[in-house]
Order: sequence, then structure tokens, then C-alpha cells
Amino acid sequence: MLGEIEALGHDAVDLGVDTDAELIDYPDKAREVGEALRSGEAERAVLVCGSGVGASVAASKLPGIRAAVCHDSYSAHQGVEHDDMNVLCLGSDVVGPELAPELVRLFLAAEFNGGERYVRRLKKVEAMEAMSKEGARAGTMGSPT
Repeated sequence: MLGEIEALGHDAVDLGVDTDAELIDYPDKAREVGEALRSGEAERAVLVCGSGVGASVAASKLPGIRAAVCHDSYSAHQGVEHDDMNVLCLGSDVVGPELAPELVRLFLAAEFNGGERYVRRLKKVEAMEAMSKEGARAGTMGSPT
């Protein structure tokens, strides 16, 4: 996959694992990917776990990270165009080797639309993130039961 990403003209940063001999917890990899995005080391990322759901949930907890599971072509580009998605999450148990490269190509080729309604919605998402951070600092965020 890295070779295909580079063939599209992108510099690829490999934060992945080369073997399944040791299982990696997706929250740890999501944090690593999120830090690469937030530091500017990367502009977009692809995270893979069994279903893609866990990676998406974990990555989306980081401020500024907009991660989504996409198992179809439309969502892979529309998520960037309308929602400024910066992390594509794929499920290795769901997406086959033929579809995965297509989804990555569409994700990387897509550009945020910048339309008024999309920007308005993103500002609301950013406000939610800010409220969450403020609540966490004030100690008002409840713990799950």
C-alpha cells in the first residue's frame, strides 16, 4: 500500500506494523497517528483494524482528528469533501485487497469543498471539542459506568 501511496505523489510515513506476530492495541496506534497529524508530520492518515470501528472511535477522541470508517467508494471521498475527514479507517476483516487501494486513492485525491454549510458544521464540531476539553479540565466529564 505504501508504494501505491507514493506512486500517487504523496510522501508516506509508515507507522504500521509489519507482522501479526504481536497484536497491537488500536488506541495506541490511533494516538500515534493522531500525534503525527497534529504535529504536521502528516496531513492525512489511514488506520486499519479488524472492523475499522475501534480505530475510528479511538482516533476521533483526539482534538482535530476527524476519523471515519469507510467501506465504500462514495464515503471515502465524500468524508473529505463535506466533513474534512483526515483519517480513513478501514476494516481488514471487511475490506478486501482489491477495494482497499481504491478507497485510499479516493480519500487522498479528495479535497474539502469549503462550502458555507460544511464550514458551519465543522465549526460546530470544533465547538464540541472545545467544550469537551473544558469539561475535562474542570473535572466535570463523567466516567462511563
